[in-house]
Amino acid sequence: MGVTRHFPASSSPSRSPPGGRAARLLRLASLASLLLLLPGACQREPPPAPAAEGWRSFQGSWSAAGDRHVLELGAGHRAAVTSLSGSMVLRGERGLGVGFQARAVAFTDDLTGMIGRAVWTDERGDQIFSQLEGDPLASGRRVAGTITGGTGRWAGITGEYRFDWEYVVEGEEGRVQGRAADLRGRARLGPAPAPGEAPR
Repeated sequence: MGVTRHFPASSSPSRSPPGGRAARLLRLASLASLLLLLPGACQREPPPAPAAEGWRSFQGSWSAAGDRHVLELGAGHRAAVTSLSGSMVLRGERGLGVGFQARAVAFTDDLTGMIGRAVWTDERGDQIFSQLEGDPLASGRRVAGTITGGTGRWAGITGEYRFDWEYVVEGEEGRVQGRAADLRGRARLGPAPAPGEAPR
């Protein structure tokens, strides 16, 4: 009786469908491209530095009147001490839109220009101090101010401003009046009050 032997069918390696290899290569290429892009994608550009951080702009006008005492120093040369006061109205950002009673004292020399000091007092009695310099007092002349400090809610304030004299009128006995137009500037307030201090 013959013996029938069964041999297992030889296993042949499976083959990918015709487009399988190309598809895998495409996926690998895409993954490699993504990995190359990741370092650049993860890097964040540094945030831009804040422009004029903490500064608050303001603008306004000042109408003033006062006295000027003149010293004649020869042909075409005069020196004068002028004291002015009047209402100043400002429009500004975050608390700088305030009305002030502004006073200024200035020394003027026709050859060297003007230097002076100013004090602005608000409705609560808090003050802002500044230094002045510029051209001799006259219509159309420009004055620059540097804010050096203050009291109350203006304690620690710093800043700068400038204005042009729209007109200056001299009267009898040394009386003078004028209007400062296009007053513009910026200021930075001091630090917040410590616990227990009155708010500014």
